[in-house]
Amino acid sequence: MMRRERVLLFHTAFPGDIILALPLLQVLRSYREHSTVVFVATPTAAEVLENHPAIDEVILYDKRGRDRGISGIMRISRRLRGGRYDVALVPHRSLRSAAITALAGIPRRIGFTTSAGRWLLTDRVHYRRSDHEVRRNLELLKPLGIDPPEYERPRVFPDDADRSRVEDFLRSSLALSPAFNSRHMVAIAPGSVWKTKRWLQERYVELGKLLVEDGFSLALVGGREDRALCQSIAQDVSPEHTVIAAGQLSFLQSAELIRRCTAAVSNDSAPMHLAGAVGTPVVALFGPTVPEFGFAPRGERDVVLGVADLPCRPCSIHGGDRCPIKSFDCMVGLTAGMVRTHIHGIVNGTQNPDRP
Repeated sequence: MMRRERVLLFHTAFPGDIILALPLLQVLRSYREHSTVVFVATPTAAEVLENHPAIDEVILYDKRGRDRGISGIMRISRRLRGGRYDVALVPHRSLRSAAITALAGIPRRIGFTTSAGRWLLTDRVHYRRSDHEVRRNLELLKPLGIDPPEYERPRVFPDDADRSRVEDFLRSSLALSPAFNSRHMVAIAPGSVWKTKRWLQERYVELGKLLVEDGFSLALVGGREDRALCQSIAQDVSPEHTVIAAGQLSFLQSAELIRRCTAAVSNDSAPMHLAGAVGTPVVALFGPTVPEFGFAPRGERDVVLGVADLPCRPCSIHGGDRCPIKSFDCMVGLTAGMVRTHIHGIVNGTQNPDRP
């Protein structure tokens, strides 16, 4: 019996980046149905990988916790060496990622020309900055003789337990707030690791009030670190028309909640990518970053809002903790009315009707 090919995807970036790497494995699986595919991710990001049919196993690498430092690098390298992998796909462009796969003795290591450890890779693929991140990742399949599509939508897979948890969450919310309408929800994701990526809190409040006037209820989503922000927004909007899921649901449960929403509003952060992965139209708010970096949503009814023609924009690829010129014009220029208009366009089917 012929030994099954063993493929490793090593990607230890943020959860949003991990979601955008999923099409790489989805397409790989369609070509290499009988390969064994293993994904190395951080414990936080690994949540989005659960139940994915293109992944056979997930290995956790806690690079900022118990696996930090040289000892952690050697430990994960030894473990991967024992896996006898044939190929490593390394979209993460850090020296550490390339070094670990090399130390693991994986004979073929495919990554980008811009990797800090590109000299440790056996195959280097040109990193095209003008492409979407999904497309850039798909290019890593070409050295394997696979001609990938231009784009493939990421997919995540909440299971029955996730759906049951969301049902229970909404049921308890309805018991506390009978005015809440779970059939007419808009997901709101106001948080971000990078402070300058966050739309102003008062704008979220203004938008929330407008949407409640329009008959919507709001599901505020995010992580534990976003809970206080979401509570403050909900209190100022209308507690009886909001539910706070931030810190209450896992990534996949949050994805299931977003899936049930009419639309989502998100900063340039992981919930924006979750919305895309479950097919919910999203109004994405881009301030210090720009869609040209390759991380904007690509759904037919998705909207990307940003203030054009600012000489200071973009200020960095990630954003930062404060506006470098102390004006924050890139977010101040986005109004609640603009977002509301696009949500109505999504609901009425007039948003991007001819988008390819």
